[in-house]
Amino acid sequence: MIELFPEGFEELEACDGLELAAYTDARGEERLWQVFGGARVDEVEAGWEERWRRFHRPVRVGPVWIGPPWESSPADAIAVVVDPGAAFGTGAHPTTRLSIELLATLGPGSLLDVGCGSGVVAIAGAKLGFAPVAAIDVEPQAVSETERNARANGVEIGARRLDALVSDLPEADVTVANVTKASVEALGDRVRSARLVTSGYLASDEPALPGWEHLERRELDGWAADLSRRAVRHSTRSRHTAT
Repeated sequence: MIELFPEGFEELEACDGLELAAYTDARGEERLWQVFGGARVDEVEAGWEERWRRFHRPVRVGPVWIGPPWESSPADAIAVVVDPGAAFGTGAHPTTRLSIELLATLGPGSLLDVGCGSGVVAIAGAKLGFAPVAAIDVEPQAVSETERNARANGVEIGARRLDALVSDLPEADVTVANVTKASVEALGDRVRSARLVTSGYLASDEPALPGWEHLERRELDGWAADLSRRAVRHSTRSRHTAT
């Protein structure tokens, strides 16, 4: 479906699985039949081009408001405006919200966003007072989207393409990694920060992070995010005097 309709399609829950719906014309219908061997065709009402906007609603994460450009933010909120036109996160997913929620509890300092996607976490960090803010992702399009969204929000983000599992990570006071459980565990020894915010996994998952002390966990809709700090190694010495 992504190859047939790169401009997008809907995912709809059905009683027997997941239904994928594309808004198209006769040529698109023909492509569906050729690839899948069948499809159900429903006529749509006028104005269907704007229907997708109804699925992108703003969310509030503590002092931070995240929403699309056609919505207005509250006067008392720190606004992060994200255009959902690209195939990356819009900030509404629980793991993104939980990451920002934990980030907001930490004092300002330098910040690294690993797996930045559309740059929501990095932009929220910049607006919360973190500086400098760096964002990395293995996908070139994610870097471009982060730069575009940073400009739209009037913040400065140092975004670049980098494979966090292979290349050396930049130093930062706080690193946020909203990725996967396996990637979080692989990043543990590579992070060069005193604080680490991790997410991207289910509440039933508990990533193993040797060398890190777990401080706090938050959960939302079956997902989890954790805050850890680098464990301090203590050493003891004794002196023996011979008489």
